[in-house]
Amino acid sequence: MPFRWSTTSTPIGDLLLVATQDGLARVAFECEDFDAVLRALQDGSGEHAAQHDAPEAEAQLAEYFAGERRQFDIALDWRLATGFRGAVQRALCGIDYGRTQSYSELARRLGNPKAVRAVGSGCATNLLPIVVPCHRVLRSDGSLGGYRGGLSIKQHLLDLEAAHV
Repeated sequence: MPFRWSTTSTPIGDLLLVATQDGLARVAFECEDFDAVLRALQDGSGEHAAQHDAPEAEAQLAEYFAGERRQFDIALDWRLATGFRGAVQRALCGIDYGRTQSYSELARRLGNPKAVRAVGSGCATNLLPIVVPCHRVLRSDGSLGGYRGGLSIKQHLLDLEAAHV
């Protein structure tokens, strides 16, 4: 799986964007250590990562953060999203901009109402945060739960969307 990467500046910090020939495969936050993310992808694929601009993904993220984009329409490479976790991640795309859903609601929507923890695991391992909106999933009591980029970033994304609904 040869891949290329770039970084883009956003209001929540720089993001690492990793793509294959099939589409965007990974979005990483600064707190994840970009070098470690790239090393893990290289170790897992055996391929060297080449730096390369991702103008379409960068433009759509800029539009999202400006409140001008509610849905991403860039190609996604889902090959790293497998099994039930992959099903959870694909289902995240069905949560509308500015809306939230609980982990238990998402489990029910996936036809497995007892899989609340597995849904949480699917959200936690989402390799395409923001573009695949795991930030829109909350605990049943309305609290944030967890987030790969940190709770302050999750809250920022929710506030951004609420301000533009």
